[in-house]
Amino acid sequence: MSHAFSHWNARTREGIAVVDRRGMVKASLAGIAGLSVPELLRQRARAATQGQPSATGKSVILLWMAGGPSHIDTWDPKPDRPYENRGPFGVIPTRLPGVQICEYLPKQAAMLDKFTILRGVDARNSNHEPNKVFQTANLEAEPRTNPKGDSYPAIASIVAKHHGANNPAMPPYVAFMRSRSHVAYAGMLGRRYDPFLADQAARLPVYDLVGTDTGKVAGGNLFNLPTELSSERIFERRQLLTRFDKLQRGLDQAGSMDAMDSFSRQAIDMVVGDSARNAFDLTREPEAVREQYGAHLWCQQALLARRLVEAGVAFVTLDLSYHTASGTWDTHGDNIPPYGGIWNGLRPLLPLFDHLLTTLVSDLERRGLLEKTLVIAMGEFGRTPQIGTQDSTDGRNHWPYVMSMCMAGGGLKHGQVIGASESDGGYIRERPVTPGDLAATIYQHMGVPLTTTYDDERGRPHPIVNSGSPIRELW
Repeated sequence: MSHAFSHWNARTREGIAVVDRRGMVKASLAGIAGLSVPELLRQRARAATQGQPSATGKSVILLWMAGGPSHIDTWDPKPDRPYENRGPFGVIPTRLPGVQICEYLPKQAAMLDKFTILRGVDARNSNHEPNKVFQTANLEAEPRTNPKGDSYPAIASIVAKHHGANNPAMPPYVAFMRSRSHVAYAGMLGRRYDPFLADQAARLPVYDLVGTDTGKVAGGNLFNLPTELSSERIFERRQLLTRFDKLQRGLDQAGSMDAMDSFSRQAIDMVVGDSARNAFDLTREPEAVREQYGAHLWCQQALLARRLVEAGVAFVTLDLSYHTASGTWDTHGDNIPPYGGIWNGLRPLLPLFDHLLTTLVSDLERRGLLEKTLVIAMGEFGRTPQIGTQDSTDGRNHWPYVMSMCMAGGGLKHGQVIGASESDGGYIRERPVTPGDLAATIYQHMGVPLTTTYDDERGRPHPIVNSGSPIRELW
């Protein structure tokens, strides 16, 4: 079976007469929990010797609003427009003089000085099922129209390779995923830089496709070793593998075997050690903090995101969706279950999102993590200026010509609105921001050189930033 840890090559023959036993040992290690890092550690060691940047302590949390939230009904309201354009929601003033946002985002409004709202984001070429363009920053990453659309690496995977985890006991890129089509993967970089899918690593409530809590709890068993395999046996097998490796040391003039021992020991320590296990264990969080976040699935995942960046993960993506298809924020209309329109579909989501976002940012700040943690909330496009699409009461269809998003933290300059849409919210009026600009901003924050390239299957280099530059107003 293909999986994200195939690079262990557990079934590959190597060595001399004991190859099958060695393969057995490697297979055992590869299947423990899927947290292998020897190659990551080797990459980091090579980077250090070549003068490349290594882990900086910086991180990114991406709140992915799968389906495409309506910009007009969230961060770019049009209160003076006719109802069929402005929609059913009112507006409220914010901490920033003259800036208004949706009435269902009161907590964010009260602390908008800690956020940047971008109202002129160019989402042309972006689609969903799968969601690729904004998570890769590549306009060609559209598998519906481009057969190679899946091959372009996620921004997070680039970070995983060229920045790495801030703690070698943690994976660099973690995702809580409702559907594979909602998250971008490593593509040409290789599966070792795919996200560590964390849904089974923590005990979390189970929600159905329309957002109803089933009362069940799942996950949390990823770090449980099989009953016949104890930590002691793992280390015994590692010692056996080391003895096998000694057969080759006479041929090793460069010391690579010693390095392999070091990397492999660290990998095993990550699997059977406490760092990753503890980071995913919400029972270790004070009850008051858990209550502050709340019991909702998304809020619990947000708390886990904070715990993960605190433990050393560099990039965490939260798939904020109940539905496994196009996403819960895909509010076409009330006659298209389970999405609903603006009133029945979007309205219940906004207070929850408002609480999640502001609680996460406040908690990061309280713990001294906000300066190094860039929080981004966005979807894949905006929605139509006119309501009532697809024979609905107040649904809005896909609209890639303009969308809004927000940012906080990362030591950047916030308390501002960047860009603007036209008076009806239909097109960008000023200061467009592209997927390339977003990627360049993330890479600059994470210390990944903007001149970095990756090779395709033919060995041809591709730039990690296509026609983009860091958003200048943030510095």
